[in-house]
Amino acid sequence: MATIVDFKKNGAEPKASLEPLLRLVRADLDRVNATILEHMQSPVHLIPQLAGHLIAAGGKRLRPMLTLGAAALCGYGGDRHVRLAACVEFIHTATLLHDDVVDESDLRRGQESANAVWGNQASVLVGDFLFSRSFELMVGDGSLQVLKILSRASAVIAEGEVQQLITTNDTATGETAYLEVIQAKTAALFAAATRIGAVVASRPKAEEDALDAYGTNLGIAFQLIDDALDYSAHQAELGKTVGDDFREGKITLPVILAFRRGTEEERSFWRRTLEDLDQHDGDMERAQGLIRQHGALDDTIARARHYAAIARDALGLFPDGEPKHALTEVVDFCVERAY
Repeated sequence: MATIVDFKKNGAEPKASLEPLLRLVRADLDRVNATILEHMQSPVHLIPQLAGHLIAAGGKRLRPMLTLGAAALCGYGGDRHVRLAACVEFIHTATLLHDDVVDESDLRRGQESANAVWGNQASVLVGDFLFSRSFELMVGDGSLQVLKILSRASAVIAEGEVQQLITTNDTATGETAYLEVIQAKTAALFAAATRIGAVVASRPKAEEDALDAYGTNLGIAFQLIDDALDYSAHQAELGKTVGDDFREGKITLPVILAFRRGTEEERSFWRRTLEDLDQHDGDMERAQGLIRQHGALDDTIARARHYAAIARDALGLFPDGEPKHALTEVVDFCVERAY
């Protein structure tokens, strides 16, 4: 059975971290943050107020950092990557605002979600505003190739969210459908964020494809770990309450595996709690117990390691050095969050 260990309680920390990437891109990241603040301004005061609530909430800025790191890996010396990294963050932030409305979430990164404070209508409309800002930044870059990559990613993310709506509350969902959802709603933006690092540096298509593969597989691994953590981690580590996916009836890989391996009585429990959303005190604890009993966390994490290994291999095309080391550490960090 998988046991999620809180290393902080034991006085230890995971070996891998985002610090090497942060050191590599710190100066550019400061410029990205300034660009974000500049472009989220509006004479309609609620817009910067609501957007700032989420943007200032302590996110890791992982996706824009990946754009900056990929550009460094490709030896880029200009400044286009800064505005495009801000564009990536706007896309991500807009999707978070919309997701919290769809999921009826009350918390985001440990504080009240924007929709809990200002309501669903304002959150959706400010999300739309941030999407528009992202497209302004894309157009300002002047590259049709960049526009194609990022606009396509935006469409794929939306498709993934709609597909997740279809699979929510459906315990018949299998691994293939689940992987299609997370590849669209999470991995697509990771892939676009890293691919444009090669595009701005005018690198060969083989390097673009390698960074696309890196981002895609990193994104899949990242989401697999997130879905495992939702049944095992503390709120402070996740920035949200444990069991959100369970309460919303989302069908994630830990559930898919436990459902498949369970008895008919156990499958009836999953149908009641996830399909009918008929949940009672103790159901979350039972769900966690069934997932542990059937090794579903172990196997979810093992699948994450598989995709993480593919992401690492994709960097083999690039020379050794600080950027490659930093991007490799990101892969390890994303998986080690489970321990």
